[in-house]
Amino acid sequence: MARRTRSSRAWHLVLSGVRREADTRALTLASGARGWGYDSDGQHSDSDSEPEFSSLSPSIPSAIPVTGESYCNCENQSEAPYCSSLHGLHRVKDCQCGEEDEYFDWVWDDLNKSTATQLTCDNRKVNFHMEYSCGTAAIRGNKELAEGQHFWEIKMTSPVYGTDMMVGIGTSDVNLDKYRHTFCSLLGKDEDSWGLSYTGLLHHKGDKTNFSSRFGQGSIIGVHLDTWHGTLTFFKNRKCIGVAATKLQNKKFYPMVCSTAAKSSMKVIRSCASCTSLQYLCCYRLRQLLPNYVDTLEVLPLPPGLKQVLHNKLGWVLSMNYGTSKPSSASSSGSDSDSSCGSDAEACRRKRCRRT
Repeated sequence: MARRTRSSRAWHLVLSGVRREADTRALTLASGARGWGYDSDGQHSDSDSEPEFSSLSPSIPSAIPVTGESYCNCENQSEAPYCSSLHGLHRVKDCQCGEEDEYFDWVWDDLNKSTATQLTCDNRKVNFHMEYSCGTAAIRGNKELAEGQHFWEIKMTSPVYGTDMMVGIGTSDVNLDKYRHTFCSLLGKDEDSWGLSYTGLLHHKGDKTNFSSRFGQGSIIGVHLDTWHGTLTFFKNRKCIGVAATKLQNKKFYPMVCSTAAKSSMKVIRSCASCTSLQYLCCYRLRQLLPNYVDTLEVLPLPPGLKQVLHNKLGWVLSMNYGTSKPSSASSSGSDSDSSCGSDAEACRRKRCRRT
């Protein structure tokens, strides 16, 4: 028994050491990863790997960035350290991410962030751990998400790797700088926040569940907070992946992101808000009836002026994708299937009918 105890403690120390070093050495490892037999998920695929270690329950953070999950190929283009309108015009031709929005309901808050963060692109892009990482950095939006409908999209503009990189929401009680010397999944560590990890795990109250497939550089993560029905819904590459939380009425949240990875970055490419009106509900229903079009407005026989008004006010609603996608081999809660999105929409309509 004594030998087992010493062995267990030794493995605990080894795994702890790997965890501390994973974020700081990842970029060096990534540069030589092509010849090492790593697959698209960042896991070693060499047949000579030792099988006896595969059953270990503690998971070692991936030092190799996730690849193959980009919305388009624009992440391969070199991005300037600044964001000018001229630079954006040159990127529109090759980029399908839709970064042409000029109005943003909120941007990142320069006054409520960790010390290891830096803002660029008119405070829309956040850069984490500019030289090296020694913990977890986080930031929140500069506007409280009040009553109504809120939708935003976060683009992963750097390699995605390390202990965790997350997108989610939280209240003003979340201490963004609490874990600046600890590598952890900050969002969802308490009851005041929810976070979707790049590993596909959903975190809340310190618990984690399989929710989606992994996401990496170039992925676009969408978030829809419906304060009327009290739901939080996530999208990956503009496809619904599920409802993460319910019963969120009468609570005040901020959009949040966090990262442990050195030289990582995320960018807000869309942030919209609207009241829960009859106009919104009609557009939402139209999108459900015509899910197979990139933009519902393209096929509606409406006057050009009305189309422009709807595009400016509720264009995000008419472009959200609730179409059925093929489930992955994981459990139903961890697939990219939108079945939970559809069932939640039905529940929302029933709830609205009871209220009226």
